[in-house]
Amino acid sequence: MDEIEEIINRYNRRKYLPTDRYNILSPAIYMTEQDKERTFIKWIRYSGILPLKNKKLLEVGCGSGWNLLEFLRLGFQPGNLIGNDLIDNRVEQARNRLPPDLKIIAGNALDLKLENESFDIVFQSTVFSSILDENLQKDLAKKMWDFLKPGGGILWYDFIYNNPHNKDVIGIPSKKVKELFPYGKLKKWRTTLAPPLSRIVTKIHPAFYALFNFFPFLRTHILCWIIKPSDN
Repeated sequence: MDEIEEIINRYNRRKYLPTDRYNILSPAIYMTEQDKERTFIKWIRYSGILPLKNKKLLEVGCGSGWNLLEFLRLGFQPGNLIGNDLIDNRVEQARNRLPPDLKIIAGNALDLKLENESFDIVFQSTVFSSILDENLQKDLAKKMWDFLKPGGGILWYDFIYNNPHNKDVIGIPSKKVKELFPYGKLKKWRTTLAPPLSRIVTKIHPAFYALFNFFPFLRTHILCWIIKPSDN
């Protein structure tokens, strides 16, 4: 598929970003991650999915494993988590970072040979914003939906605005999310201070992240919980 090759090329181009752009020791990054963790906790409390140790979760596009590491910290069990990524070196990084009984599967998510209706949660983080082909977006959304148990949900984290300085990504507003999962009941939280602004204000002091993040219109991402009806 041409679009799959293009996605790989888009991620490869990110190698040339400044070396500290995604460094967890950077104030802009660790403040963003703490904000994201707080939003995850809001989702857990809202969704009623406790206890987490019994829940099965698949992450599509797990990258180097940071989100899966966060889910472990929150209470999920390694044997109930599966990650998938398209890019080989990220798969290797995830396998090195995570416990051996947490399975990481390399390759195109559309080719995953996993049982349908076997996961309580299927998660994606900034994957769809790197897919510029609408048909592939729809195909991947359907695949994720098929993996969900009735009563389970899609957990979605992505940005909602186009980036005028980066043509390799596209914003996915909540209206589009609803179109991708037309049978789901959607709850959303606005989160994440706009990264360009975050990088500027946290250089002055990390506390400025919280100050500017107080204003919802300065947040560029949404966390969505999209519930699959039990009778669907």
